[in-house]
Amino acid sequence: MAMRDYNSDRIDLRSDTVTQPTPYMREAMNIAVVGDDVLGDDPTVSLLEQKMAQMCGKEAGLFVPSGTMSNAIALRAHTSPGDEIITAKNSHIYIYEGGGYAALCGASIALVDVHGGLMRAEDVQLAIRKQAGSLSHFPDGTLVCVENTSNRGGGACYQQDTLDDIAAVAKANNCAIHMDGARIFNAVVATSTPLDRMLRDYDSVSICFSKGLGAPVGSVLVGTHSFIARAHRWRKMFGGGMRQSGILAAACLHALEHHVDRLSDDHRRTQVLAKAINGLKGFEVKMDTVETNMVYFESQMPALEVMEGLRQLNIDVLDVKPNVCRIVVHLHVTDEDVERIIEAFSSMEN
Repeated sequence: MAMRDYNSDRIDLRSDTVTQPTPYMREAMNIAVVGDDVLGDDPTVSLLEQKMAQMCGKEAGLFVPSGTMSNAIALRAHTSPGDEIITAKNSHIYIYEGGGYAALCGASIALVDVHGGLMRAEDVQLAIRKQAGSLSHFPDGTLVCVENTSNRGGGACYQQDTLDDIAAVAKANNCAIHMDGARIFNAVVATSTPLDRMLRDYDSVSICFSKGLGAPVGSVLVGTHSFIARAHRWRKMFGGGMRQSGILAAACLHALEHHVDRLSDDHRRTQVLAKAINGLKGFEVKMDTVETNMVYFESQMPALEVMEGLRQLNIDVLDVKPNVCRIVVHLHVTDEDVERIIEAFSSMEN
């Protein structure tokens, strides 16, 4: 069996969203105590929300089906129609969320340049526009969004002083600040920064459990009591209220207990892969962005050809640009898999 915990001869590296519940996680889901979460009486969901709020150093949490919905709810709860959201030009909310900031919030977006995949505080400052003093020409920039780790930034993590500086810029300009922390536990492990310290100056954070943490479904949005009260209303309007969702929350609680520390194994294997691929003719990896569980590699041959060549060797990767593919390491990938992947790339060397 190539992939740990489920029967497949394929090594699926398209994303860490392909993870399936481990046998122990399925057991935790099976015995979960549940209620009706829309009525507020699912004890397992409540426990997850409280635990996440406490870990983040915030007041309250809200369990939602997906990271995209969690971000959408956060953007809507923080902004009013006609506002502007400031975020990186490579951010998930801009590239991968279907234009929800426009359709659901009626907000425009100001895109910030990135360096090594990440924003700088001074560039965030330059991107914030205010209606006041503009003869009403400008929208009101009211929300800054930071993504940590940065997906399209190659899995790179923000340094804590940069996170603090960006938050300070937001506050000085009377903006709320939200962190898209879909893979925040990868950042916590990679930087050895406590979660509550990382988020100290942030008003809200969205944390996904269905990526590196290996749960099948679910994200938690965290913030103040008043923010989560607004978010609860938008969750209802966006169709995100679930009933006996304690079955899903139990998987997330299991992941918190058992799947956080092991992320360092993913990071170690990612480094091995990145260095090996970067050392092959016809492939290049920007090693300075390889900090967590992702490898973005450029190839001389078209990405579709690389994908097809690897597919025939039972390895799946994802194309992101005409000559760029992404590898994401996760809890089902073993050291033996890493050796197989390197062998496959070596056979395609040109």
